Amino acid sequence: MAAGEDWAEPVMQAERVFVVDDHPLVRQGIATILAGIPDLEFVGEASSVQEALRLIGQCSPDVAVVDLHLGDDSGLGLIKDIRIRFPEVHILVLSMRDEGFYAERVLRAGARGYVTKEAGSEKIIEGIRKVLARQIYVSEDMATRVMSRMVGGGDGQEASPMDALTDRELEIFEWIGRGIPSSDIAAKLHISPKTVDSHRESIKQKLGLKTAAELVRQAIEWVRGDSSI
Repeated sequence: MAAGEDWAEPVMQAERVFVVDDHPLVRQGIATILAGIPDLEFVGEASSVQEALRLIGQCSPDVAVVDLHLGDDSGLGLIKDIRIRFPEVHILVLSMRDEGFYAERVLRAGARGYVTKEAGSEKIIEGIRKVLARQIYVSEDMATRVMSRMVGGGDGQEASPMDALTDRELEIFEWIGRGIPSSDIAAKLHISPKTVDSHRESIKQKLGLKTAAELVRQAIEWVRGDSSI
C-alpha cells in the first residue's frame, strides 16, 4: 500500500427481494419493512403470475416472496415456473392458508420456506434470511410434523381427503371454487377442456363427491376457508 493510502471498507451488497402478492397493502408493507434493513433491498413487486415472471427476469432478485393465491392465478404454479426459469432465485411463501396443508406441497414445488401472514414482520425477515442461506424455513410445529413422518411414518394427524389431490388437481379445485369455467382453466394450463373434465372427475372420486354441484360447493367452501373436508 502506498504511503498515505487509506484502506477502504468493503461495501456490503444487499440481497435483492422481490414480492408477489395481489394485495397492494401487503407489497407496500414488506417494502416498508425492508427499507430499514441494510442487508435486504426491495427491488420489485408483482400482483400476477405473468407480471411476476416478466419482472423477475428484469430485476434479477435473490429471493422472491410469493403468495399462494394471486387473484385467478396459482402461486403454486408460479413457484414451479420460477424454479424452471430462474433457478438461482430462492422462494419464500407468505400466505394466509394453512401451513399444515400447504407447506410440504410448496417445498416439493421448489420453495424453501413457508411463513403465514399472521406470523409478523420478524418471522418474514427471518424466513427471507434463512432461505437466502439455503436453509429450509417452516414453523417449529411443521418441522416436528415432517420429522415425525420421516422417522415414524406418521405425525399423529388424521389425513384429509384433500391430501390425496395432486398439485394439478388442487389448482383446478381452487379455480372451480373461484368460479373459473373449465374452458378458461384449460387455457391457463395449456390443456384441453376434456383433460380438465377428467381432472374434475378424479377430484370428485377422491373427495367422495357424487355430483358436479357438490364439487362446486366444496370448492367454494375450500377457497373461503370454511371447508369441512
